[in-house]
Amino acid sequence: MTTSGESVHGAQIDQAERLPIAVIGCRVFRDLLDAHLPGSLVDSVTFLDYGLHRWPAKLHEAVQAQIDGLVTPSLVVLGYGLCGNGLDGITARQHTLLIPRADDCITVLLGSRSRYVEEFETEPGTYYLTKGWLESGSHPLNEFREYEARYGLENAQWIMDQQYQHYRRLVFVAHSHRELATYRAQAQEVGEFCAQWGMRYEEILGSELFVERLARAALHPDAIDSDFLLVPPGGQIQQAEFLRQPAAGSDPAPLGLLRPTQTDQRSAAVPPPS
Repeated sequence: MTTSGESVHGAQIDQAERLPIAVIGCRVFRDLLDAHLPGSLVDSVTFLDYGLHRWPAKLHEAVQAQIDGLVTPSLVVLGYGLCGNGLDGITARQHTLLIPRADDCITVLLGSRSRYVEEFETEPGTYYLTKGWLESGSHPLNEFREYEARYGLENAQWIMDQQYQHYRRLVFVAHSHRELATYRAQAQEVGEFCAQWGMRYEEILGSELFVERLARAALHPDAIDSDFLLVPPGGQIQQAEFLRQPAAGSDPAPLGLLRPTQTDQRSAAVPPPS
């Protein structure tokens, strides 16, 4: 057993009774979570705006507010990764929190950490696009348009150069061939814009496996594995819990926390809107 306030991974937690399940997640996971944790299995579902990942402090505030608004002690399933440390310090209050042990949503969308590491090793300087980010306009082309309107052409170009000059690949992650076909034109338009920094455009199919496992963990939290964190009442999500020890002789670089994430790069150059 763990002490109060101590999160665990890969361990068993005894539960005297089933807690109500509340889902709080990024809208990028809406279709996947709706499929694997339908309304018949959960007591409440809230999806927050895609754009919050651009501003970790605002993401933190929004997620904590949703947790604080839950009156009945619940198992809160968080459809997020650490997300640029936006979830670092989130407090469980009277609830139990379940969160994927992932640096950001890309690991979840790809289906596993091993796939994430594989893609990282293929090209560390990769920027990812998803259906959700295209729909919300959260991508470099739209950012440039916003910055140009606020700061003028020259300043906007400087900001974009600072954020994206080190990326070498733009990857559109979809979960079906139909999704690829539907959003390909939008993704390619962003790819053409990003070619100015030498980014090459690629498409890959992600996997629903991580979300399927998250759903199973929500229904059976007494037997979660090391890819998930379970934070008991009174505990906090802590960045250190997301660090993993590399295998002997391996290069630790693929750990996302040891490099700038997409969120870090996009939020570093300009302050968030008021």
